[in-house]
Amino acid sequence: MEKKDIELIETYAATDEELRRCVAEHKHFEEMLEAFSQTTHLTPEEEVEQKRIKKLKLKGRDKIEQILAKYRKTAAHAG
Repeated sequence: MEKKDIELIETYAATDEELRRCVAEHKHFEEMLEAFSQTTHLTPEEEVEQKRIKKLKLKGRDKIEQILAKYRKTAAHAG
């Protein structure tokens, strides 16, 4: 994530429940994928689960981007 995105998240997560939830889920998915990466061999079930988590993480990232775009637009009009 870019520094500007991180700053926006830090600014608005305290008051935006949806943003806070999306960021927490994204972090949770990152941690789950990290655990998979520590495994030398994944079972077919684990591979399917890993792909599912990657899709969920990407979907969450897209949602975070939508929310941040709203705040960027607001900031551009204010500034």
